[in-house]
Amino acid sequence: MEWKIVGVIAAISTTSGFIPQLIRGIRTKRLEDVSPIMYMLMIFGFIMWLFYGMHLRDVIIIGANVVALTFSSFILILRHKYLKQKNKVY
Repeated sequence: MEWKIVGVIAAISTTSGFIPQLIRGIRTKRLEDVSPIMYMLMIFGFIMWLFYGMHLRDVIIIGANVVALTFSSFILILRHKYLKQKNKVY
């Protein structure tokens, strides 16, 4: 089996795992149960993987981690935004 195919399947599987959380958060506008510390650690890990992929010039590693970094960051940004809106006094 071609190992690049395995890498692409792994990349799609792991990065698409963030999509359900993202969709649920956008629909419900509730992300307070999301652990910000976990997402910050994940983001740090994705950045390290991104650097590693750039060092190896591996498009699969780079692409997967750019997408995962984007999804994770967006979830954290939405969490902050929704909590801020919820705590606003009208």
